[in-house]
Amino acid sequence: MSKDSLFKEFDAVSVKAWKQQIQVDLKGADYNDTLVWDSPDGIKVKPMYHSDDLDNNDPLQITNVPHWYIGQHIYAGDAEKANKKAQNVLNRGAESIVFSIPSKSIQIETLLNGIDLTATPIYFELQFLSTDFINHIKDFVTGKSANFYLNIDIIGNLARSGNWFQSMDKDHMILNQVMAPNESTKGIHILSVDLSLYQNAGASRVQQLAYAMAHANEYLNHLKNNNLNSSKGITFKVSVDGNYFFEISKLRALRQLWATLATAYGINADCNIIAVPTRRNKTLYDYNVNLLRTTTECMSAVFGGANTVCNMAYDSVYHKDNEFGERIARNQLLILKRESYLDKVINPANGSYYIESITQQLAEKALVLFKNIEAGGGFLKQLKNHTIQKKIKENAAKELQRFSNSEEILVGSNAYINDSDKMKDELELYPFVKKNPRKTLLEPIVEKRLTEALEQKRLDHE
Repeated sequence: MSKDSLFKEFDAVSVKAWKQQIQVDLKGADYNDTLVWDSPDGIKVKPMYHSDDLDNNDPLQITNVPHWYIGQHIYAGDAEKANKKAQNVLNRGAESIVFSIPSKSIQIETLLNGIDLTATPIYFELQFLSTDFINHIKDFVTGKSANFYLNIDIIGNLARSGNWFQSMDKDHMILNQVMAPNESTKGIHILSVDLSLYQNAGASRVQQLAYAMAHANEYLNHLKNNNLNSSKGITFKVSVDGNYFFEISKLRALRQLWATLATAYGINADCNIIAVPTRRNKTLYDYNVNLLRTTTECMSAVFGGANTVCNMAYDSVYHKDNEFGERIARNQLLILKRESYLDKVINPANGSYYIESITQQLAEKALVLFKNIEAGGGFLKQLKNHTIQKKIKENAAKELQRFSNSEEILVGSNAYINDSDKMKDELELYPFVKKNPRKTLLEPIVEKRLTEALEQKRLDHE
């Protein structure tokens, strides 16, 4: 039955008619003052949305991700132990592995032994930069049907640590070497942009999106100037917070912005998104609430169109990696996928006027900020003169003020506090920002949870 025949007996209701009815129901109260509120991203949120709110009166075709993967992060300090753990979690529901590799001595053959690489996307987080190691991975994958994501992000390392891996010239030289096209790069995706750093440090959504694009633009511009292939696109690592609809919109806006940037460079490649829950709103006290937070954050990631979702254990703030916490985190994703059937619909947020409108506004505001960054010399220049760090700090301070004023609620921390909670004897990890004085080229961007100062006071008084 066609849409016309189904609804032909009903007259369309204009947005003007809806507003008039709302105004009647308000009995003289002002519509804008009573029902419209400003989000921290500078977006006015209305009580109802209509097709007229879309610029083209047509839903955005943001993504057609056919399948999202359940990811599992594994620290690979010992290749044999990490391999054993990877095989175990793959047998228990994980579908993709993220290996954090601290040393060039790790044997790739041992690490990946027995893993079905045709069905399992593998992500690497290298804590070093080595042409030989990366080329060894390339040689390993040659002739195999596999998807490897190396997540090389030299600018992200500079932003996070304040230093290049080795030096600016040498890091870019290594980047040129590993980006040089050859037959072994068929299953290899090399470049990455880690915008989770900006979110966890307190950047707004508009800042996260704009910085991600400016960050990516540095790579695309470098590759273009050096006649290197950029057709594989970029992997974006995204942290997702608890604002459910806005985070769905953020991921959708990221794809829209990437499509715009890629088109400008003549690239026909979608971005690959790996999403993780934010650490910024996770708490030490009343830590079980973290389960609820990560659940909605993972749902936002799925509905926003992430390719891989890698959950965080509810106790990761203060506990070392442990089988129970990791199993619960993995099972959260399994329930979303296998019992809630969140893998059955492609682009499920498509057509929601609210989400479509927020997506458009986030993308537009981020594009304006991106253009301002480029006009100011680009992302690297603004990182070196500390403009980026300053802007993130300013927004983080505003967010902390909202938290302190209880305008932003974290249950168990600034609302519904259980004073009988004691955590001092439970700490296996130091849950606060670690101070490590060292010489750096620039001020690093520091990730910090909202509740840290409050939790330190509570621990001191236990």
